Amino acid sequence: MSENNDSKRIRLWHALVAAAALLIISFFTFTAVRAVNFKKTTNARKLSAQEMSSLGNLLINQYPQKYQYLKSLPYNIAKPQLDVWAKSAILIDVSNGNVLYEKNADTIIPPASMTKLFAMYVVEEEVEAGRLSYDQVIPLPPESWACNMPPHSSLMFLGKGQRVTLEELLLGLSICSGNDAAYALAYTVCGSMDEFVERMNRAASELGLENTHFVESSGYSELNQTTAREMAEFAASYLLRFPSSLHRFHSVLSFTYPKAKNLAPGDKLAAQDFSQGLPQKITMSITQENTNPLLGKLEGCDGLKTGYIDESGYNLALTAVRGETRFLSVTMGGPGNNSREGQAGRVHDGTELMEWAFRNFADYSLELKVHSYYVRSFNSSEKMICLVPAWTDGTFTVPYVTGASMAENMDSVRVQVKLPDYCWGKVEQGAQYGSIVISAGDYVLEEIPLVADRSLKKGNVLLAASDLILKTVMIKIKS
Repeated sequence: MSENNDSKRIRLWHALVAAAALLIISFFTFTAVRAVNFKKTTNARKLSAQEMSSLGNLLINQYPQKYQYLKSLPYNIAKPQLDVWAKSAILIDVSNGNVLYEKNADTIIPPASMTKLFAMYVVEEEVEAGRLSYDQVIPLPPESWACNMPPHSSLMFLGKGQRVTLEELLLGLSICSGNDAAYALAYTVCGSMDEFVERMNRAASELGLENTHFVESSGYSELNQTTAREMAEFAASYLLRFPSSLHRFHSVLSFTYPKAKNLAPGDKLAAQDFSQGLPQKITMSITQENTNPLLGKLEGCDGLKTGYIDESGYNLALTAVRGETRFLSVTMGGPGNNSREGQAGRVHDGTELMEWAFRNFADYSLELKVHSYYVRSFNSSEKMICLVPAWTDGTFTVPYVTGASMAENMDSVRVQVKLPDYCWGKVEQGAQYGSIVISAGDYVLEEIPLVADRSLKKGNVLLAASDLILKTVMIKIKS
């Protein structure tokens, strides 16, 4: 009986050993096959349409700062000691919205004639949509005649019976800051001032400008309101959407109106005496210089718009470009007891801000050539995960940190891709596993997250054990 029991135990032991050996052989065979498959797998499967849509929506929600225009520099700089006379000011890099300098930028101040930029924006929308054209002749209602404008208005001198094109009205608005032009455009686009102002306020609301509101389109009213920060954000949006407006309107040095072609049939150009007030019909040709005092004086200056009423002080939205770099400043509440002093303040502040910016910063544009980075994925439902940049392009504000010139300084810009050796287990779509770091010297200009383009399920116990061996071996061989 004892011998039978011993024999059974031996057979059981042999069976267990055989089973264990079979399991071990199967395990290592499975591992070997998986190793071969790992070696053959060089990229991830193509995403489905649903996965691509899901990833796009996820990244928009996950990185809202990418879609926020105005933002602080991504690195620290010493606070500039600039001599800015205006009560409120801001300086930004137009390409990316980086704020380089600010002073009381959220103080609410009437924009005065900077309001006209919003009027031009609405008109440009109409041209873009094909509802208006630049060469279109615009009828002039009495509300737009110069003689019917409030006292001390800036004018392009519109009058009864004149024939004027849309382009001429926009020139009169941007160069002469004509309140009459603002009224003519309001009635042309919407038929009334109230409806046109509603369009202007809608544009401000769509851009998220919570402290910007208008009651009329010329800027004459002190009830119009904005801040330097919001005006800068709007002005940059205007330039980025309608870049041709700079060359076509804002950089033009002077404007003569009316010309003979603008007069009513039978009227001729003739001198007039305005000392007793403006007549309904204006037949005297008048040349006015652009109200922007820095055009032709500050290198690269090609816009944008001045503004003044007693309640606001001397305002200026200013932009300049040198090479591939464009900056924009807004100064509000500038000092001055008269227009000469006010213009001097605009020149001082505009020059101070722009020269400092161009002396210390330049733009570096980058479009990533590689949009997919493949990384081994162990103990997961797929053998390879694809990491993609959360965004693929950008323009970075580079500080002047090294070299004899800004051009040499730009050579210090470096792009470094940081990838993990592998991913393990469950992977969630949109989770960050690496980054692309753009730097200049010790300054990190931007860090672009590298995120998983899909979700992967965690493997089972067998897969975990097999992949633990594979991971150890493959990482060791790689190193």
